[in-house]
Amino acid sequence: MKTRLFSLWLLLSVAVGLSAYDFMVDGLCYNITSSTAPYTVEVTYEYEQYPNGAIYRSMTTANIPESVTCNNRVYRVTSIGDSAFYYCTKLASITIPNSVTSIGISAFLGCMGLTSITIPNGVTSIGKSAFSECTGLTSITIPNGVTSIGESAFYECRGLTSITIGNSVPNGVTSIGKSAFSECTGLTSITIPNGVTSIGESAFYECRGLTSITIGNSVTSIGEFAFKRCSRLTSIIWNAKACSDFISNNTPFYRNSNFDLRSQITSFVFGDSVQYIPTSLCNGLRNLTSITIPNSVTSIGESAFDGCTGLTSITIGNSVTYLSGFSGCTSLTSVTIPNSVTSIGNYAFSGCTGLTSVTIGNSVKSIGKQVFRGCSSLTSIIWNAKNCNDFSSENTPFYNGHYASDNFDIRPQITSFVFGDSVQHIPNGLCSGMSNLTSITIPSSVTSIGDYAFKDCTGLTSITIPNRVTYLSGFSGCIGLTSVTIPSSVTSIGDYAFKDCTGLTSI
Repeated sequence: MKTRLFSLWLLLSVAVGLSAYDFMVDGLCYNITSSTAPYTVEVTYEYEQYPNGAIYRSMTTANIPESVTCNNRVYRVTSIGDSAFYYCTKLASITIPNSVTSIGISAFLGCMGLTSITIPNGVTSIGKSAFSECTGLTSITIPNGVTSIGESAFYECRGLTSITIGNSVPNGVTSIGKSAFSECTGLTSITIPNGVTSIGESAFYECRGLTSITIGNSVTSIGEFAFKRCSRLTSIIWNAKACSDFISNNTPFYRNSNFDLRSQITSFVFGDSVQYIPTSLCNGLRNLTSITIPNSVTSIGESAFDGCTGLTSITIGNSVTYLSGFSGCTSLTSVTIPNSVTSIGNYAFSGCTGLTSVTIGNSVKSIGKQVFRGCSSLTSIIWNAKNCNDFSSENTPFYNGHYASDNFDIRPQITSFVFGDSVQHIPNGLCSGMSNLTSITIPSSVTSIGDYAFKDCTGLTSITIPNRVTYLSGFSGCIGLTSVTIPSSVTSIGDYAFKDCTGLTSI
């Protein structure tokens, strides 16, 4: 019986707010947060059931002091508690002292009358929904002391036209919470400062007035839906050094089940601090016409620019070592892979139907499968790779019959294949099946020609082999060859080197 009576008393206590605050001074309610020195309090809410009435509901101004006195004890005001001014819709101005270090959950939620607020430098955290639905706010400055902006902190602040986020590294904001600025439809531009490392899910969801975004250099993660339904977004400046990868249907600028804003983005600029371009970052930005990848970039992730059908030119910086991500860029006509690149990823330029010429840099050692699959206009190759790894005859960069479902073979359309003066090894299978090559010049730098290197190049009528070649192979099926001179440098000839060369009359 005693237990039931205690439970009933507890429920009634919660319902009528018997512990809403510890004391009141000058119309503001306070809870004691430290009853030992240094003595501190937080501003808290006041229930309508109390005899003093709903004073917060009719309040138009509030001046929070740095300290208050109760029972001859001085308390320092260090926080604005959870729901302290919840739905005080008539509150038009408030003064927050420098002593305050935190603004709690829903502290000013629904204060539609607030047009401006100054957050003091001493504040380090802004809680969940702290200023949510403050539709009258027109601008906000987040001071350098704040390290995190809580979930939905400024949700539906539709009057906001500008946000300044503290950027004093190593101080300042490091995380922007989920939905923090969601539906702030008055924002036209946003700059994420360099100290921010994470942008939460839906952080700027449905900011329909947003036209430009600048991403700071420390951002390492961006949550899904971050810029979903930002229907006027056209310009991105990306400074993130090494942001985490995305998947193709869940990049910051796309969500496949809803409005696809990728088609409206016309400018995407990479800053000089960027080191890695994440997987799928610019996937499907089909109205980009040019991209410059700065010299700071060392790696381009898979699918980074896949489906950028409007791209007519790309400039790849000279520090990139791993290259991928241009599949389906149908407007590209030529590509130069810089000498810094050592590896080209799978499908890197597959489906680039407008591509007519490719230059391969001298450091390339490995090339993935189906790299140029479906490049139906490709006719000219300049090959500078010194010592690229070998290929099988059905898995060269220019043929993927073993893998391709459409079995489209681009090799017969290639009419020009030029080797640069730095090439030392011609890989196995490299030019196999290029039946419309009529001549090949092998530079004097070459020391070995791999098996099947020129297999079935049926249009070849002559070949000059330089006097540094020690291993010779790779001409089987070259039925147009009539004579071959093997230099004295050759110490080994591979099996089937000239097999089925039916036109050969002298060696």
